[in-house]
Amino acid sequence: MSRTILFNKPFNVLSQFTDKGNEGTDRQTLSDYIDVPGVYAAGRLDRDSEGLLVLTNDGKLQNKIASPKFKQPKTYWVQVEGVPDDAALSALQNGVELKDGLTRPAIVRPIDAPSELWDRDPPIRVRKSVPDSWIELSITEGRNRQVRRMTAAVGHPTLRLIRYSVGSWSIDGLASGAWKDA
Repeated sequence: MSRTILFNKPFNVLSQFTDKGNEGTDRQTLSDYIDVPGVYAAGRLDRDSEGLLVLTNDGKLQNKIASPKFKQPKTYWVQVEGVPDDAALSALQNGVELKDGLTRPAIVRPIDAPSELWDRDPPIRVRKSVPDSWIELSITEGRNRQVRRMTAAVGHPTLRLIRYSVGSWSIDGLASGAWKDA
């Protein structure tokens, strides 16, 4: 029987069930939150990123979510350093040149801090002399640390990164560290 789980991954949790090769470290993994045999993460979410992680035991679904050839949209709430101007937003929309090539165009818009946002532990570093702001960014590819590299390339380094949705699934109503069947 096919099973799909939506997990709101907290900051500092690995997107895997074990921490192989790091004996003696105390890093949290999916097994600290989810005790469901046979499901695996469809795609990755960096340890320092938060938000939606889809897990499934369906290999075809896993491939559809993770493979860039299917162009599955992924939407992020991104807290950035500074306030991006129209030129920075336009660059993100049109594609950003990174070391591994030009990104696909993104959908981006400034947003207020999400009202349903949970506290992060530890909190982000706040600098009194540099304002921060939020954008919503949707991409259809998933290069390594892509969103962070894109915002840095337009002069607004990422301070906090939360994946809000993958396709039609989202973290709406799902507390940090909680999971539910899709």
